[in-house]
Amino acid sequence: MKKTLSTSGRLLPVFWTWPTAFAVGCLIAVLSPSLAAQAIWPFEAPQKPLSTAESAAQLLSEMIQTPTVNPPGDERPLAEWLADTLTSRGIEARVIATPAYPGQNPNESETKRGALWARLKGNGSKRPLILLSHLDVVPADPTAWETDPFSGEIRGGWVYGRGALDAKGVTAVHVMTLIELARRNTSLDRDIILLATPDEETGGINGSGYLIHNHSELLQDAEFLLTEGGGVRSAQLDLDGNPTTPAIWGITITEKNPCWIELTTRGQAGHGSVPKKNAAVPRLIAALDRVRRIETPIEVLPQVEFMFRSFATTAPEEDQAGFAALTKSIAEDSSFKRRFLAEPSYNALVRNTISVTVLEGSSRTNVVPTSARAEIDVRLLPGQRCEDFRGVLNRVIADPQVETKVLLSFPSVSSPSDTALFKAIERVAHTQDPTALIVPRMISGFTDAHYFREKGIVAYGFVPRWLEPGEASGVHGVNERISIENLGRGVETLIQIIDEIAAPRNQELD
Repeated sequence: MKKTLSTSGRLLPVFWTWPTAFAVGCLIAVLSPSLAAQAIWPFEAPQKPLSTAESAAQLLSEMIQTPTVNPPGDERPLAEWLADTLTSRGIEARVIATPAYPGQNPNESETKRGALWARLKGNGSKRPLILLSHLDVVPADPTAWETDPFSGEIRGGWVYGRGALDAKGVTAVHVMTLIELARRNTSLDRDIILLATPDEETGGINGSGYLIHNHSELLQDAEFLLTEGGGVRSAQLDLDGNPTTPAIWGITITEKNPCWIELTTRGQAGHGSVPKKNAAVPRLIAALDRVRRIETPIEVLPQVEFMFRSFATTAPEEDQAGFAALTKSIAEDSSFKRRFLAEPSYNALVRNTISVTVLEGSSRTNVVPTSARAEIDVRLLPGQRCEDFRGVLNRVIADPQVETKVLLSFPSVSSPSDTALFKAIERVAHTQDPTALIVPRMISGFTDAHYFREKGIVAYGFVPRWLEPGEASGVHGVNERISIENLGRGVETLIQIIDEIAAPRNQELD
């Protein structure tokens, strides 16, 4: 990872303003001409100061270049660099050690995993707002990408790389927001706390979950939290540039429950040339075939009904009436029901879903293994229990030699939408775009927000960024990227939201 170095070798933020950089560069030139010859920006001066968007892009690029693929994560070096970046700007920040990834040497990994905590203090008259993101990322196959997924390449107005959207790009916006608030000496009546955690991509137990249960003092009795999981769908334009549908500001208030289940079976081992009647793999395949045939019932929750009604006018004309009365339309209009359920993202919002994701048997073609296992990713609608679903699964499989075990599960908790923070986002949205729709929503995935909702914190999934249709496919996919314009606009919009929710002059609006 390329970093800018001081004479002591300490990492420095790459987005200094040029007067400071020039002064330091001159000092280095006097004290160490050889070092001056090797120095890179910010020591090359004079140069035009970086804009907020450019600074956020450079910060994100550096973050992408720091490997934090989970497993094993190893997020602590990145957390420490970000802490240095913030403290160099006079912002309180520190790194909290978090547990090792299972299977690692605990002593060795204690220094490799960690969370970033930072705080911009207000006057304390109101409870804090937390800005939550995560530092770990999922793997990326370089052969499938147009660019090196860990290069952090900045090209054509975009930052490319794993984590650009999920979720190092979120961290970059949060960090730059704190830096800008501090630079502007913004008055606040509540603390703004930044948390950038490890381990979210594998459930967050050793990240946000660990912090909640072992360092609850870091939350400072927070009232609100903003994290990933929502954003702005750009307005759709016709060929002349006129809007055909308004922008939609989607604010996630609840999520489906993850219910990850392992299936294992044992059987007679032997040579592949002599098939066994009681082999593990065929038994597992038969069980999985029964599982994939499960037809889960449809249930339209009030949050989902409201969500689709809110943007019914943006739907294709043939579906507008169906969106406006979703429960009734699914029950009574077979044509609409067929079209609606054919869209996987819609289908996942009105029923429990099952995906077979992991299969393990023999490692050799000619070896019949003694055991076989599979993992399924079940997502349950809020209010349902994983253990109850496991019971249904066992009855469907109907084979006592196939064992099931819950690997990961936690309940879904909803946050209300009639809060000061939700109203603040609404005001900012309508200031920027009076035609914008503000929609509380449920998502089929999960974030770390549930850990905080369980503690009574109002948590919304919302990052101010404007994504075109299909742009979000980079999340866990190939060629993940975010525009520099989006980063800058995200920082400025988040500052506006904080100004609405935390500026003393706006107390009467809460």
